[in-house]
This record gives sequence, structure tokens and C-alpha cells, in this order.
Amino acid sequence: MGIDRTLIGLALALAALPANPAPAAPAPAAAATAAAAQPRIFRSEGQGDFGGVRLRYAAAVEEVLLPGASIFVTSYVRSDVRDSGSRPVIFAFNGGPGSASLWLHLGVMGPRRVDFDDPTRPRTVAPFATVANPDSPLDVADIVLIDPPGTGYSRILPGGKPEQYYGVEQDAKAMVQVVEQWLRRHGRVNSPKYLVSESYGTVRAAVMARLMAGGPTQTGTMDGLTLNGVVLLGQAMEMARGEGEDRGYVAILPSLAATACHFGKVAAGCTPEGQVAAARRFIESDYLSALHAGSRLPAERKTAVAREMAALIGLSEKDILAADLRISGTAFARLLLADQGQRLGMYDARFTLPLQGAGGDPVGDDPAMGQYVPGFVGAWNDYARRTLKVDLDIPYEPIAFRDVNGRWDFGFGPGVPVGRNYALDLAAAMNRNPAMRLMVGTGYYDLVTPLGSADYVIAHAGIPLARTSFHGYPSGHGPYLGVEARTALVHDLRAFVSPAK
Repeated sequence: MGIDRTLIGLALALAALPANPAPAAPAPAAAATAAAAQPRIFRSEGQGDFGGVRLRYAAAVEEVLLPGASIFVTSYVRSDVRDSGSRPVIFAFNGGPGSASLWLHLGVMGPRRVDFDDPTRPRTVAPFATVANPDSPLDVADIVLIDPPGTGYSRILPGGKPEQYYGVEQDAKAMVQVVEQWLRRHGRVNSPKYLVSESYGTVRAAVMARLMAGGPTQTGTMDGLTLNGVVLLGQAMEMARGEGEDRGYVAILPSLAATACHFGKVAAGCTPEGQVAAARRFIESDYLSALHAGSRLPAERKTAVAREMAALIGLSEKDILAADLRISGTAFARLLLADQGQRLGMYDARFTLPLQGAGGDPVGDDPAMGQYVPGFVGAWNDYARRTLKVDLDIPYEPIAFRDVNGRWDFGFGPGVPVGRNYALDLAAAMNRNPAMRLMVGTGYYDLVTPLGSADYVIAHAGIPLARTSFHGYPSGHGPYLGVEARTALVHDLRAFVSPAK
């Protein structure tokens, strides 16, 4: 028999890969403890109207045990479905890295949501509460919300090491295992599968999508666990920026224009959608060439461009010229309402706080994060205890900046910033799976992961645009804060998960 040249090439490729040392055998006592450990599960039931459908559901906060880690997921499974095998399952998670999933959970996905009567001026002191959430897509899909190790109730166990989980590849591999365990545990391996991700979670989703099908250079086996679709909210797949890089100024301009409209700083009768479209036209007609010219740009041309920008984003021509036509999100957040003594939120520019008196923390003092986080955290703790019947003597960790985020390995060592484009992972996954679809949702008022960034990254990664849909929402980094944004987002999500309907 002849030798298969494909197998020779595969053998050479595998030989070139870094060796994975076999895990050390656990000590007898540790092995006995692991064998005796049983995952903890807290069960409850509920009912409600979702998407106009009255239904009952089973809720479970359940533990998934991986080597050295205890990971908790919260699932909502519709109770009256006869053929659960054909019913979609949505696996949802937030980002950080180091963030729990309570933002998606109580913002849009769960059967109850945090009670914010006014999404831009929420209650900031206890007591906080949840209300029924008819926008939850529970009518069209079962929902599983995942808290990675170090977030929520999930923890690194004694004997486990943070470096096993606190990194892009490590984290994605662990989350794939969590998905696999949940599917096997619930008999849903053959169900349609979707990932809904937010912020850094979009990096996780991209890498998970690449890994889930498997392969000799991916997981070492042909896992065959393909995805029907991935949803990216506030995508952050390409966060690397070089010094002197102009792309960030181009990417944020549509969001600045929409925000200026929101605060009435541009022509009367504007709309966020109209401002975004005008900004995109300005970028293509004038802005890109002006930035590309740099110091070679003639003074009169520079003044003309600054005048156009002023009409578009609501800042003075003087401030724009002083910034050399390059307005960052942080500068815009300080300048737009400076005449009123107010500054804008980076995570949601609709939120404001006084310009004076800020403490300087990039997140804690952000007008959006500083005001809406207390409601989510307080409401979650009450909801978990009273409704989900969680009985755990450990605190719920909403965002672990120091212990998780600060130790994260983006592939260059713990704590070293990201240096690659993870949209390429998603492109590879979609290339392998011709039926996989992508939905990209961005808030008009998100100055952290703005509209233009999503446009650029998707268009330059080789992701098939014919299978990709783009949506803008009148909200911020969490594009579900506010009735208008949440209603539009869930309408699009329902259509994405059940395209035949």
C-alpha cells in the first residue's frame, strides 16, 4: 500500500506543535475528593409572558467541575417543549476579562430584569429590584448564562492555578468544556447552538467558535460541535492599537456624531441613524484623506475639515483644530457638555455626571458604569437568593479587575496587553462552517467599542458578509439599556435564532 501524503503532512504539522505535557496524576487524597465531589445544583421554577407567549420554565443554577475550577451556569429551560432536540440553546456571557454574566442576565436575557425606570438616571442606592422581562427570548430558545472562573460564584479550586484559566486560549477551551458538559447533562448535544457575547466576551466567542469543531491542530480530536450562529454585542475582537494610529479616530466618529445629536448639539431634527450615516459619508469623502495627509494637509483645507466636523459632532472648530482633527472618546466626553459642567460616560454617553469632583478611576468614576452597576449588583443578589434559591456562602463577583483582568494572558504573558486580531478566529470558524451566521449589535452611544470599530473589524477579517447582519441601537456598551434599545435588540435576536419564523 502507498503512504498517504496527507497523513505525512499532518504528522509533520503536529510534530511542529508545542508539546502538551501529560497532566500529573493527582495525589490519592485529592483523587478521592474529586471522585466524591458532586456538582451543586439549585433548582426553581417560574412562568411568564415572553414574546407574547405564556409559558413555564425550569431554572437551575448549576455547578460544572473542571480540573482545578468550579464554574456556575444559570439555565432557563422551557417546560412545555416535547421535542427539545430541535429547540435552540443560547449560551451567553459577558466580557472583562473578569466579568460575570449578570449584565446580559438582568439586562435582557433572563426572565426578570433589573428595574430601571429611567435607563440614563437609574436608582443608585438600595433597595434595588427586578421586574418581569417579557423581552427575554425564552419563547424561542433555552438560555444558559455562564460565569467564567473568578467571576460570579465560579472559583479556582485549591490545587488549581489561575494560569489554567486566566488567558484567551485557556478560557475559551474551558468555556467549550462547560458548553459540552451542559449539552450532555441535559441531552441537548443535537440542539441548534448559539453564542451571545458582549465586550471581551466577543473575543471568547470568536475563539470558542474556532475550537468547537475541533481538528488535529485545534483540540486534537474532531469534536464536531458546530455553531448555528454567534451574536457579538459591543465587539472587542481587535483591541491592539499602535502609537500614532489614526484608525481609532475614524472608528469613533459615527458614535460621536450620534451622541451630539442625542444632546441637541447639532442641527435640529437630526436622528442618531442620520448622524451615523452622515459621519460615514464624511469619513469616505474627506476625513480619511485629511488624516492620511498629516502635516502635509494645507491650513485652509484643515480648517474646512474642522468646520465640517464641528457641524457633525457638536464640538467647536477651535477644539477640533487644537486636537489636530483627532478627537478621542475621552476628549469628547469631557468637551461636549463642558459648558454645562457635565461629562459623559464612555460606556454609555447618555449618562452624565458633574465635570468637577471625579476621582479618576476609569471605570468606577465613569458616569455610566458608576451609576448602573449598583442596581445590577443589588438586584442580582436579591434575585439569586429569593427567586433562584441559591444557597452559597460565597460572594458573587461582578467584575474582578485585579485578580482576573490584571492577570490575563492574551498570549504574550500575564498582564501584557492584547496584540492580535481575534476576528480572524471567527473568520476561520465561518470558513469551516458554511451554515454559521453572525449578528453584530452596537450601541450608538458606546465610546469604548464604537460603531465604526465593528464596521472596520468585520470588513477586514475575511468574515463572509453575506452571512453577517449589522444592527445599531440607541444605547451604549450594553445595547439593551432602555426600552427602545432592548425591544429592538430582542426583535433582531429572535429573528436571528429562529430565521424560519
